[in-house]
Amino acid sequence: MTDISEVFGFIKDFGFPVVLSWFLLVRMENKLASLTDVIGDLSCNIAALRGETPRK
Repeated sequence: MTDISEVFGFIKDFGFPVVLSWFLLVRMENKLASLTDVIGDLSCNIAALRGETPRK
């Protein structure tokens, strides 16, 4: 984990909106990848229920 003085240094150097955007992107990256996998699985399950050949 980064020290709070490092965070304030980043805010000073790059600006609050850039630091906030970076922080949120880093935190959400794994969740978005997981969501993409789940949506792909759901698509395959729906195709299987319809009797279609699932696409991956």
